Amino acid sequence: MSFPLLTATAALPALGAIATAAVPAARRTAAKWLALLVSLATLVLAAIVLVRFEPGGARYQLTESHAWIKDFGVRYELGVDGIAVAMLALTALLIPFVILAGWHDADPLETKSSRWRPTQGFFAMILAVEAMVILSFEATDVFLFYILFEAMLIPMYFLIGGFGDRAHSGTDENAAAQRSYAAVKFLLYNLVGGLIMLAAVIGLYVVAGSFSLTEIADARASGQLDMATSTERLLFLGFFFAFAVKAPLWPLHTWLPNAMGEATAPVAVLITAVVDKVGTFAMLRFCLQLFPEASKWATPVILVLALISIVYGALLAVGQRDIKRLVAYASISHFGFIILGIFAMTSQGQSGATLYMVNHGISTAALMLVAGFLISRRGSRLIADYGGVQKVAPVLAGTFLIGGLATLSLPGLAPFVSEFLVLVGTYSRYPVAGIVATFGIVLAALYTLVLYQRTMTGPVKAEVSKMPDLRARELAVVAPLIALLIFLGVFPKPLTDIINPAVEQTMSDVQQKDPQPTVPIQNAEAAK
Repeated sequence: MSFPLLTATAALPALGAIATAAVPAARRTAAKWLALLVSLATLVLAAIVLVRFEPGGARYQLTESHAWIKDFGVRYELGVDGIAVAMLALTALLIPFVILAGWHDADPLETKSSRWRPTQGFFAMILAVEAMVILSFEATDVFLFYILFEAMLIPMYFLIGGFGDRAHSGTDENAAAQRSYAAVKFLLYNLVGGLIMLAAVIGLYVVAGSFSLTEIADARASGQLDMATSTERLLFLGFFFAFAVKAPLWPLHTWLPNAMGEATAPVAVLITAVVDKVGTFAMLRFCLQLFPEASKWATPVILVLALISIVYGALLAVGQRDIKRLVAYASISHFGFIILGIFAMTSQGQSGATLYMVNHGISTAALMLVAGFLISRRGSRLIADYGGVQKVAPVLAGTFLIGGLATLSLPGLAPFVSEFLVLVGTYSRYPVAGIVATFGIVLAALYTLVLYQRTMTGPVKAEVSKMPDLRARELAVVAPLIALLIFLGVFPKPLTDIINPAVEQTMSDVQQKDPQPTVPIQNAEAAK
């Protein structure tokens, strides 16, 4: 039997979570280092997966399949395509930065409302989330995926509610109430989506007689499984609703600003750059592959919802007074672009959407983590409490600017390539949708540059006059992310080479081809 590489990639952070939680209470620093080393080792395994994956090979590679719950036909089945490999690599890449950025976020405080801050638990739950997210990207059994989809809510609930942001403008009691509200709202929204998905998972098994993604897809392709149109549409809606909540897509988005606002900056990155990507990834893997006809049927409505997310999220970001909520609403707008690219049903759109998932994760991590360092120094999330920071902390201001410019998709930085592909792919099939989506770019420039102007430029406020610049640990977090944004901005080919074959297979699943140009390109001889 070959080495179970995919299982090892998820099992290592899971075992690391248990080991970190078991570290004695007095050994907080040891727990931090253990968690960091485990996350780095997981990154090494993810790199091995990336190297061993052959973009031109079989659709699902490094597969594993074992009987699990025989009476119900549930199997432990794993496999990765190009899209899953990209998301696995993103998750493994970001977790070490999340841990390093949150190095002191769970240290005990003396205030009454913050007594429960076990450092070991904080880092153990981050590793637990990593394990479940990685395994969800690898799972090719629908029931296994569903269990992971729901189980990751538990550690996230405690990370939001139990380890909230210390920079709160109200009293300790009010801060605790706000954290509790955000955590419960996050949990309820996602649980409702998950319960609806559970009904759809059961319905799929009744119709198909299997939970195996590959078996169901093969049966559909060969004509052995022919779902009634109404049944397929109902099952699609059950899956899509859960993924739209997780994504989040308007109008199911309202939990995200609360969760990101009340969580620590590293946990906010964990939410939007890692956990939420499971929703958009699942749209590609499950909705399009299992329910191709229903996906095409629902496309017009989904495109409208995506456009609303783009414009609505950007407009609300413009009006925010809270730095972290601004980034949250910006993320809602960006997820709108991702979903728009997925359901544009073009190869450029879906390649751009997958690339956007990776680039958004890196750019949002860079911006939010630098914002977290800024907030921890001043003790406030309000934009109005800052001014002139670039004069006293130029490195912090510079990295904040690069993260912001990446968020608005400046050419030369990674998100530009993915956003451009989404817009081109959308416009080629739905010109009006492509034109409307471009307004999101204009609004992104507005909220990003206004945020930078109000916090970093102008007279130096007395409260920030002695603000220290980024320290060595903080630079170790930010510098690699900035370097990646620049590298992938000028040379995205390593990622697109992995993603494009998987996108072609997804396009084949929904039986769609790219629209032909309305004006044919003539060759040089014909032009003469």
